Amino acid sequence: MSALDPDWHRNIAAALTAMETPDFAPALVRALAGVAEFDFSVIFGYRGEARPIDLFDNFPAHRRDVFVTDYQAGPYLLDPFYHASRSRVPSGLHRMRELAPDRFYQSQYYRSYYARTGLAEEIGFFFAPSADATVVISLMRDGHRTVFPAREMNRLHLVAPVVIAAAERNWRRLEAEPAAASAKGPPGSDGLPSGPDLVRLFDDFGQRPLTRREREVGALVLRGHSSEAIARQLKIASGTVKIHRKNIYAKLGIASQAELFSMFLSALTGKG
Repeated sequence: MSALDPDWHRNIAAALTAMETPDFAPALVRALAGVAEFDFSVIFGYRGEARPIDLFDNFPAHRRDVFVTDYQAGPYLLDPFYHASRSRVPSGLHRMRELAPDRFYQSQYYRSYYARTGLAEEIGFFFAPSADATVVISLMRDGHRTVFPAREMNRLHLVAPVVIAAAERNWRRLEAEPAAASAKGPPGSDGLPSGPDLVRLFDDFGQRPLTRREREVGALVLRGHSSEAIARQLKIASGTVKIHRKNIYAKLGIASQAELFSMFLSALTGKG
């Protein structure tokens, strides 16, 4: 794509014309489809600990549950994009594999949830349209493809400033008007538990209460961090992390990460 590519300019002009209308997101995604090949796109708005807002998606009906409905029900709490949003990753284009914890692809979350998406790769444009909100425009390549090649990533980086500037302006009221921002309805309107309650799930596992440090370690384990990575993040020895993991499993009466993830899912559905 050259700087004067007529399709890009025509498509991004259509998106700009549609700014602050329901047609903006699909027009922007169509413009990006002329820059790189991808199969699906979803745009989530993240506001602190609240449940993600589905601002736009183009999933077919038979795949929307796993990508949106199931995700919003709780697995987002373990999602690298969610945590990158909360830590205010720099504005720009990022690959999932660059943001994910070191054992993410071996984690029970990946095996039990993320692998069900069947994706070859997910990338996202991150930006903060307001002080308390981050929006991620995700582009996804399905499993029949390879990951995004360097040539297409370079093209996406080239257009990123325009994409982000337009999207920031379009969703600049996301913090103040979250309900109006989503065509799918406000958070909680479909009966799902609110974000803060989900975050506190780690406090309620098992009959024997976990200490604050054990809850921190347990959460990082579920997200896919190795003992070494947890030690670096919490500034403790890796041997101490292993002791915490042993104590967590003993208190909860479990013997594996798979059982810990199962408890997480049970707590989400109120069956814990």
